[in-house]
Amino acid sequence: MLDPDVVRASLADARHLPFWLDAEAPKPADPLDGEIVADLAVVGGGLTGLWAALQAVERDPDRSVVLLEGGRLAWAASGRNGGFCSASLTHGLGNGLARWPDEMPTLLRLGRENLDAIEETLGRYGIDCGFDRTGEVTVAVAPWQVAELAELCEAAAELGQDEALLDAERVRAMLDSPTFLGASFNPLGTALVDPARMAWGLAAAAQRLGVRLHEGTRVTGLRDEGDLVRLRTTSGGLRARRVLLATSAFRSPLRRLRSYVVPVWDHVLVTEPLTAAQRAAIGWAGREGFSDAGNQFHYFRPIGERILWGGYDALYYYGSDLAGRRSRRPATEEALASHFLTTFPQLAGIRFSHVWAGAIDTCTRFCAFWAPAMGGRAVAVQGFTGLGVGASRFAAGAGLDLLDERRTEATALSMVRHRPLPFPPEPVRWAAIQATRRAIARADANAGRRGPWLRLLDRLGLGYDS
Repeated sequence: MLDPDVVRASLADARHLPFWLDAEAPKPADPLDGEIVADLAVVGGGLTGLWAALQAVERDPDRSVVLLEGGRLAWAASGRNGGFCSASLTHGLGNGLARWPDEMPTLLRLGRENLDAIEETLGRYGIDCGFDRTGEVTVAVAPWQVAELAELCEAAAELGQDEALLDAERVRAMLDSPTFLGASFNPLGTALVDPARMAWGLAAAAQRLGVRLHEGTRVTGLRDEGDLVRLRTTSGGLRARRVLLATSAFRSPLRRLRSYVVPVWDHVLVTEPLTAAQRAAIGWAGREGFSDAGNQFHYFRPIGERILWGGYDALYYYGSDLAGRRSRRPATEEALASHFLTTFPQLAGIRFSHVWAGAIDTCTRFCAFWAPAMGGRAVAVQGFTGLGVGASRFAAGAGLDLLDERRTEATALSMVRHRPLPFPPEPVRWAAIQATRRAIARADANAGRRGPWLRLLDRLGLGYDS
């Protein structure tokens, strides 16, 4: 058991700020002013909204596009995540196989093509965001996880995926921890990026192609006016022929969609730079992205000479509370620091330079959904539940296909055509989520065995994750 004073000392000097946003951001765009009409309005200045705006003008350079962001670009989930850009469109192979087994060959191929397209786009526009396709390792830290990883590797092989099963010796040769018992390794399916610089670069590229961008302009509602949709905003007026809503964990302007998403708070730490001796003690020459295979899982990756470490807790607050005070929870921060020091005892004495939390948009199927409204003149894209850095481009493109009434391979997918089940109203929502969190923790402590509550949720196609 680690000394609590040692754990607290490791966090004592940490800045309470996302590492990616501790940098010089672009000059903010002016709020919307006056009354304008556009072909397409995009609501939300995160990665989904930015990919939608950029792809819209790439497809049709004559289309007038306006993007509205209530705060600053990338200030929310797009600038607060771990920087894993994954090919997975389904929040992992296991979740996809459980929900769309017949579509998985297509979804896997589309995911690979999407990741390739992200890499090509970043290169074409000269967006320097540290895109590095190092792959991802999923480690087992309990014996039951070794067996589960073996089953997933077998399923991946049947689908033609490049997923290698590693024993403890091989994974510890990549990154040394006494807690690692085995792993699976996908060398091509994940890139590491600086997500804030990615977002800022996409915004600059979109603006060069004619997209109008306004920050500090919150959309409070939509009104159908026949051929146009009026967007009620906190400044200026906008009417658009089509609207794509990319509001992430924040309350949708469409009231009927609010029950489909809850905000889950995810916490992240970043270490101070490692010394040469510390780097040698853990290895990590390949600089792969890592996560562990628990239900309450951690994800970790190198950033230069630092290590990012996040995950584990998936916190929901009553009433879908998004208040800024929720970005700090010392108990979770200390738990994460303790887990880090247990995983890497060679790094005893290291300190953390940054600590933060952010809200993720979670839905009951753990991955994005699409919701047309207003006779198809508006489409909402939400619910990523993590892994949205990569999936956001695909999701935005499929949303544009729906708005343009294009029949494509994406819009033919059951995943795109059908929504998840909604969450129940409060107070049932809060009680059910807390029961699920407790059941997930019990499953991890009980060799992965899912109790009656989790088995019921599985049968109903419901879930809660981060």
